[in-house]
Amino acid sequence: MRLSKYYINKLRKAGVSEYVIEKLQEKLATYKNIPSDKIKRIIDKVIERYTAALIEPGENIGVVTAQSVGEPGTQMTLRTFHFVGVKELNVTLGLPRLIEIFDARNKPSTPTMIIPLKKPYSNDKEKAMKIAIKLEELLFQDLITDSDVDESTMEIIFNLDREAMRSREVGIKELKSLLQKIKNVKIKYSESEPDIIRVSSSQQLNIKQLNRLKERILNLKVKGISGIRRTVVRRVAGKDGDFEWVIATEGSNLKEIFKVPEVDKRRVYTNDIFEVYNVLGVEAARNVIIREAVRVLEDQGLDVNIKHIMLIADAMTRTGKIKQIGRHGLVGDKTSPLAKAAFEITTKHLYEAAIKGAVDELKGVAENIIVGQPIKTGTGKVKMYVDIMKYLQYLTG
Repeated sequence: MRLSKYYINKLRKAGVSEYVIEKLQEKLATYKNIPSDKIKRIIDKVIERYTAALIEPGENIGVVTAQSVGEPGTQMTLRTFHFVGVKELNVTLGLPRLIEIFDARNKPSTPTMIIPLKKPYSNDKEKAMKIAIKLEELLFQDLITDSDVDESTMEIIFNLDREAMRSREVGIKELKSLLQKIKNVKIKYSESEPDIIRVSSSQQLNIKQLNRLKERILNLKVKGISGIRRTVVRRVAGKDGDFEWVIATEGSNLKEIFKVPEVDKRRVYTNDIFEVYNVLGVEAARNVIIREAVRVLEDQGLDVNIKHIMLIADAMTRTGKIKQIGRHGLVGDKTSPLAKAAFEITTKHLYEAAIKGAVDELKGVAENIIVGQPIKTGTGKVKMYVDIMKYLQYLTG
């Protein structure tokens, strides 16, 4: 038998992981009929056991997590890997990528996307290639072979790349209308020189200003999606055992990709954590932190319990915003001056605490270790009180 949606939702609301739900369904599938009262008891028991198994009371989960990730992290290489398709798409992995994730950098050094397509585009390479070309950002500089400033006539001369224009289906009219959108710009084009466009200004410009105008024109977007600089069509295995064509990109723009009708929006993925946060929210960003960290560690052949990665992701996103693990994030939020000083920039934190007259209540682990007190976790979490008089009476009979 299979679980009803009601019980699956109940398990999810209780925080039970998808893996446990899946395994429970596999187990229940071996039985034909189970009475509803017994199913209810099974679900309640699973929730109870799962909650109890999450953590032992008083366990030093922070220290264990730090050791779990930190120790294998010392075995990581500083290499940058890439996967190859029609063109190369570089993607940062190893220790630099792990630092990017846990430092909560606004932009990854190599943002990438995996864009699955709807049928029939996912089953046809040619159709997938056409979508990939449509997505790729095309700048004015991609359609020229050379550019120069003629100081005698005060014109900018652009030599057009006809082959590139044909492959991207861009005509001369499209380029002229794009240039006409720039204020105070005059365009000269003649059929006698079909591969040259001359641009000048209706205002008096010096050479420096003319060069600045040239750079502005070179960076004009002709078509495509901003930020998607390269695309590669890749053949990947689908869930049903068959294959499909997906688009891998160099660059990321989640918001604009969602507007493309041929794209399967439910399965689009980007490694840009803050872009996911801004478009889909903090829960989605948390999942990307977990997925990216696990991928980096697995690529290095390192085995880290996913619960420790989940704990780090939870700590980074628990306030509803993404915070780094450092003095500008989680450590900086601590109220204990000694705990801050134990992390980094010791003297600065101690000076600030002294100036403000800060009081340390010695509630955390680091500060209690510094002053030589038992830490209030593990066996130190328990306090035992003894009634001496009753104890003496017991001894004397």
